[in-house]
Amino acid sequence: MLIDYHTHHVRCGHAVGELEEYVRRGIEIGLGQIGLSDHMPLLHVNPANYYPEMAMPMDELPRYVEECLRLKEKYKGQIDIRLGLEGDYIEGWEEAIERIVEAYPWDYVIGSVHFLGEWDITDHRQIQGWEGRDKLEVYQTYYDAVQKAAATGFYDIMGHVDVIKRFGYHPGEEAADEVQALENAALAAVAKSGVAMELNASGLSKPCAEMFPSERMLHEAYRLGIPLTVGSDAHDPIKLGENLDRARAVLWEAGFRELAVFKKRQRSMIPLVV
Repeated sequence: MLIDYHTHHVRCGHAVGELEEYVRRGIEIGLGQIGLSDHMPLLHVNPANYYPEMAMPMDELPRYVEECLRLKEKYKGQIDIRLGLEGDYIEGWEEAIERIVEAYPWDYVIGSVHFLGEWDITDHRQIQGWEGRDKLEVYQTYYDAVQKAAATGFYDIMGHVDVIKRFGYHPGEEAADEVQALENAALAAVAKSGVAMELNASGLSKPCAEMFPSERMLHEAYRLGIPLTVGSDAHDPIKLGENLDRARAVLWEAGFRELAVFKKRQRSMIPLVV
């Protein structure tokens, strides 16, 4: 069975396509399961005074859930729709995050670190945030947040765990050992928490030109026994499933033979198809 567990749609402001377009595209490309997993509404910044088109408005969240559930019923027997959310981890906002996680009947929640304070390190409009910063310190702050996110128990899947590399900013070869230690510590925290992790293929189309996480981190994740799933992080229906054939092949090479899937926050495993 082919799956794609990371998708976004028009409600988030920076994607195109209605939810039903993703579902129909999933059927077209032969997915057995599709995870609808749009961004959690912003909590710690005022959307009116922040960058536009960052996430769905809070009052759209129940409508998003209702539409997902309606489509799940409509397309039963054609494709298995799983209700998901990409839930930001923002230090200091744990109670507000937990309320959203517990308020709806999610099949799974992806835990992703996009924000370091009010700086979204994944937004191309905010790359100036790197100016004047010690890159190793940024990496330290980021991976510390990943560890804290994994430890919360809010999430079922840790999302794009090394997305800090997205725009190609790196502390440099002289700090390679330190960066590897940070990555390994984050993976150890994920393993300790018992949550799964995704191989997010979207990095291949970003300046880093590498999936999230790197192949080295995947091999370490396999050694640690971390379950993996896959996601395209599609922001356009035509991108659904993009590069997941490569993702599955990389996972197979790293030793994985199963993929994690979720229903009502319960994880099960299916065979990895390459």
